[in-house]
Amino acid sequence: MNKTSYRDRGAIGALLDEYERALIDLKRIVSTVSTKELITIVDANTNDPDCRSVQSILTHVVCSGNNYIVIIRKWLGEKLEYFEKITLHQRKNYIDALDQLLVRTEKFFDDYPDIQLVCKDGSHRINVHWGQTFDVDQLMEHAIVHILRHRRQIERFLLKMRNT
Repeated sequence: MNKTSYRDRGAIGALLDEYERALIDLKRIVSTVSTKELITIVDANTNDPDCRSVQSILTHVVCSGNNYIVIIRKWLGEKLEYFEKITLHQRKNYIDALDQLLVRTEKFFDDYPDIQLVCKDGSHRINVHWGQTFDVDQLMEHAIVHILRHRRQIERFLLKMRNT
């Protein structure tokens, strides 16, 4: 990636820049995926239905990414519903969904430009449904690494499909 500009928003800018970079890398990989590769079950033995195919992984990434922001907004007192998983059938649709994920994340930080990212007081941390506790900074870092881990998983799936 040859990014020549960065957001000038301190830690928030850094989180958004790295989030965008992770999404750009994922979209670059997704843009090479054929329709057949998208839907092929690569790991039929996994107990995790989100990790069977490129399609199931991308469905999970999009839904989770949207819900990280919902989690924070709900923690701040907003009344929102969580996003449901929506299985898409074309790589372009996933690329568009990943673009919208960045837009929603940027919108959150536009809505809360002075949000306290780091919270050392345990009573002001976010308890997530999978059992961990985060501050906003940690949850956003988790969101970035979540994209990176699944990008790697997709790359491995593509290698497996293309080398057989």
